[in-house]
Amino acid sequence: MRTIVFAWRYLWSRPLAAALNLLLLTLGLASITFLLLVSHQINRAFERDLQGIDVVVGAKGSPMQLILSGLLHLDVPTGNVPLAEIRALEKHPQVAKLIPVSLGDSFRGFRIVGTSVDYILHYETPLTQGTLWTAPMQAVVGAQVAARAGLKVGDQFVGTHGLGGGGEAHGQTPYTVVGVLAASGGVLDRLVLTSIESVWTVHEDATALDEEDRKILEEEREVTLALIQYKTPLAAVTFPRYINASTGMQAAAPAVEITRLLNMLGVGTDVLRALAGVLLLTAGLSVFIALWGAVRERRADLALLRMLGAPPRRIASLLLCEALWLALLATLFGVLAGQGLTALIGSMLQLENSVLIGALSWPVELLAVPLLALGVGLASALLPAWEAYRVSVFELLQPK
Repeated sequence: MRTIVFAWRYLWSRPLAAALNLLLLTLGLASITFLLLVSHQINRAFERDLQGIDVVVGAKGSPMQLILSGLLHLDVPTGNVPLAEIRALEKHPQVAKLIPVSLGDSFRGFRIVGTSVDYILHYETPLTQGTLWTAPMQAVVGAQVAARAGLKVGDQFVGTHGLGGGGEAHGQTPYTVVGVLAASGGVLDRLVLTSIESVWTVHEDATALDEEDRKILEEEREVTLALIQYKTPLAAVTFPRYINASTGMQAAAPAVEITRLLNMLGVGTDVLRALAGVLLLTAGLSVFIALWGAVRERRADLALLRMLGAPPRRIASLLLCEALWLALLATLFGVLAGQGLTALIGSMLQLENSVLIGALSWPVELLAVPLLALGVGLASALLPAWEAYRVSVFELLQPK
């Protein structure tokens, strides 16, 4: 206990050097913490939002765009496909479940998604208020939508054309909120869900000139895409090839496209990881120089401790404890700074209704942070501690 107290006092006997070392080590650990948290939360969000969906079928274009727009709702869709072709896929022998999705409108920046109740059931998200829709023009809103817009069961709202907001309002066809979903941390939190017939009704009422025109629009109905679950794993080999070669649509596998996306993001992650490594290396060298200098500056103090009966291992442990104090403080400040930066970035992304990250989390990967700090601290202190251990009292008392 005395060694620990002495080490604390010795550490702050040079406050400027101690603060600089602490700052460098904290910055490196905060960068590592930020990378670990963002990586963990994005991977968890992808796993949650893509769960159980084997393939997405939609208009031809970019497969990644199809995944980002249809599953994560982060991009614009590639176009629409005829309803008849999607209905035909429901009868395909390799399709176990098909969930149609129709996009095109939004409410205060949140996307209005026309689909079936299977979409909500698939993600197993319970309701906190009301029920699921039973008729067109009824809507179930996600937790984030309800909180931001102040919606509750029985309220009405009007959608606007376009996915980014600011489009023409469909004032003649308001939606009625019949349910509010519980917060899940997933994509449903930021969606307005309704029946696919509601989307058709809104646009047909806005464009149909007469009853005959309405019938033509009904015959030409389209959807944006379909989320499909296979009956057997073997379908992953033949079904996408069938869609891409035999129809006017395209099939995109979520697992493949998200892996590509993460590989592209990995370049930026590698740069940040390298920067964190440089900061940690700089911090380690700075701590080493400070402790090495401390051995030479405290020759009289160390000699006095030895004369009072302190064994060599006590002198060495004094320097090791200084490094451990730095590691402990830097771990505390680094983890808090990393959590704070993640929350800040997450709040900025949530304002754009984007990927939900930033919630306070403690993944097991964070154990690497104190271990890394301990390793840097000990590596920096070993040589100075050994120098203090092996020098005799007589040599310590010799004048320079």
